[in-house]
Amino acid sequence: MARLPYLEPDDVAPEYRDMLKRNTNLHKLLVNSPGMGKAFNDVGNYIRFKSKLNPRLRELAILQVGWLEKSEYEFTHHVRIGKEFGVTDEDISAMMIETEGVQSRLEPLARAILKGAREMTRGLEMSVTTFAEIKRHLSNEEMVDLVLTIAFYNAVVRVLATMKIDNEPYYKEVLQQYPIPE
Repeated sequence: MARLPYLEPDDVAPEYRDMLKRNTNLHKLLVNSPGMGKAFNDVGNYIRFKSKLNPRLRELAILQVGWLEKSEYEFTHHVRIGKEFGVTDEDISAMMIETEGVQSRLEPLARAILKGAREMTRGLEMSVTTFAEIKRHLSNEEMVDLVLTIAFYNAVVRVLATMKIDNEPYYKEVLQQYPIPE
């Protein structure tokens, strides 16, 4: 059960109601602080719709963070979102295998991005070697977008956990195919 109330459009000032268009529990809780919720939304929207980073690779990095942190909410939401941006079931299975330290059939750049996401999530920073491997394939702008995406979603999973935000039933269905290990 969430630690703060989920607000509905009638509960917030008209200028903040657009934040509730997605109708997710995360947004309904964040609008308790409309200014911060809007800033959060702006970063998330930039990542999803304006970043120059390949959307499939972006979603794989986000999925890696959610899976590694066992964030049911984040992982299940981004399985659905990721599929809108080209992530396949094979990609998701490969991400799980890579998490266990076994090389998958993913292309080298995707494997390196997953490794970088694991390094930043587990140990604060991406190693020199991993950064250099990824940088061989991405522009400076894409590198900044990747690092900030991984960092942002590390923050998101911590917000979800601390605020005890409930996952919506529609997203829980993903767990039938991809149960998160205890």
